[in-house]
Amino acid sequence: MLRRLDKIRFRGHKREDFLDLAESPNASDTECGDELPLKIPRTSPRDSEELRDPAGPGTLIMASGAQDCNRTESDRLNEIKGHLEIALLEKHFLQEELRKLREETNSEMLRQEVERERQRRLEVEQRLQEALKARAEEQPAQAQPTPRGQSQANHGADRRGQGLSSRLQKWFYERFGEYVEDFRFQPEESTVETEEPLSARRLTENMRRLKRGAKPVTNFVKNLSALSDWYSVYTSAIAFTVYMNAVWHGWAIPMFLFLAILRLSLNYLIARGWRIQWSIVPEVSEAVEPPKEDLTVSEKFQLVLDVAQKAQNLFGKMADILEKIKNLFMWVQPEITQKLYIALWAAFLASCFFPYRLVGLAVGLYAGVKFFLIDFIFKRCPRLRAKYDTPYIIWRSLPTDPQLKERASATMSRRLQTASSRSCVSSAPAGLGRDEDAGRCHSTKKGNFHEIFNLTENERPLAVCENGWRCCLINRDRKMPTDYIRNGVLYVTENYLCFESSRSGSSKRNKVIKLMDITDIQKYKVLSVLPGSGMGIAVSTPSTQKPLVFGAMVHRDEAFETIFSQYVKITSAAASGGDS
Repeated sequence: MLRRLDKIRFRGHKREDFLDLAESPNASDTECGDELPLKIPRTSPRDSEELRDPAGPGTLIMASGAQDCNRTESDRLNEIKGHLEIALLEKHFLQEELRKLREETNSEMLRQEVERERQRRLEVEQRLQEALKARAEEQPAQAQPTPRGQSQANHGADRRGQGLSSRLQKWFYERFGEYVEDFRFQPEESTVETEEPLSARRLTENMRRLKRGAKPVTNFVKNLSALSDWYSVYTSAIAFTVYMNAVWHGWAIPMFLFLAILRLSLNYLIARGWRIQWSIVPEVSEAVEPPKEDLTVSEKFQLVLDVAQKAQNLFGKMADILEKIKNLFMWVQPEITQKLYIALWAAFLASCFFPYRLVGLAVGLYAGVKFFLIDFIFKRCPRLRAKYDTPYIIWRSLPTDPQLKERASATMSRRLQTASSRSCVSSAPAGLGRDEDAGRCHSTKKGNFHEIFNLTENERPLAVCENGWRCCLINRDRKMPTDYIRNGVLYVTENYLCFESSRSGSSKRNKVIKLMDITDIQKYKVLSVLPGSGMGIAVSTPSTQKPLVFGAMVHRDEAFETIFSQYVKITSAAASGGDS
């Protein structure tokens, strides 16, 4: 405290003219009176000569006395002012210490503890009153007149019985009292967790902790994927042989338990300092950047943005998985949930009528063949997987909640457009035929649909994309800016993918792609600065070196699902026709 007070500079005369803090009395500001010892400032000979008066020594004495009186009054005022400032600072410091002590001692926990003790005291008092009432009821029954000998005998028997019962109660309480107390019902304690304030450093550290904590799980998943992909042929062959042999002889569960024990044993040796590293996939050591102590405002802002982006992507993936599982069980798409329903019924009936050994053998053999052989073939042949891998197709076709909202809004807009088109058709002349009406409905801004793209008349846009999806075609094979990016509308027919350029001119700017010629189709993010968050679709064909990208598409997911389903339908029809 003295170090803090030494830093204070008082207003007025110098510090040497006042009392030292160690010599000042321990009194309040109101007790500073005339009894305070003062230090009279020293005067130099030069000052004394200036104060001399030629009128004589009497005048000199009177002048010096008046000056001393004025100086002592000012000194007292300055000293009182200094004590007042010291008292204010002391009050401030004490308030800070009191606030810190209140933060350190949690008053809520103490209050809850006092409440619990009060309830216990009430329970003990209630039990004591009940015991007293029971004893008071027993005493009148014992007070009935009895013969003297009989009363003495009864009294001795009662004493022996009470002594035996008290000893039995004491022994029972010593042996089992602790366990009885454990089963006593108590009200739930409502603990309120204090939330930490937002901090860039804390957020970054939590993300790093999450990454380090999830590393064993991700490594395990990577090793399983490497086994299924036959990354190491010898390891996958040995694992496949051992697994199939264990399933065939009924040792699958003991094998998994033995592997768990082996993993724990290896972890124990690693914790003891042994260097044991076994992994099918070689681990890549990532460079860990040391945390910086002093960050600028821009660096902190960029750090928060990076961490927020990672958290956003992670939470988005987790939300997609949970929403797909929820929509699978809530019959959002009945044709998908119906397959799961039939499979569950088949498994239930099989478990009822077939022995568990046979069911377990069938399930184990199917899991081994699926994991080691079928998945390997499907991963190497994407088109085959898109046709016959039922779990993959079901998972890809399951919608998320944002996709359901987009579909609902698109359906509503299509209904409004259909209603408007019907009103236009009803107002048309009666002499027009059905084909002319159809051509009128499926015409674009520049003319009829089949005439613009040089297609047959039966090639018309699907009902989902009657008005098309506005987008921009990015042809990365072209170098000219006018050919590199084109704005227009995308249509899907039964056999073609048609893009109509919005620029006036010849039909050479339009693009027609046959769905059978597409080799790959996937979602693609072009640029975040484009409209619609830069969402697009990349289509690969044999005639283009780089994929054609239809970007800046607002309803990208709806368009992708429509194109992909039509592509799968055509390829499956072509495959079935070739097999026949």
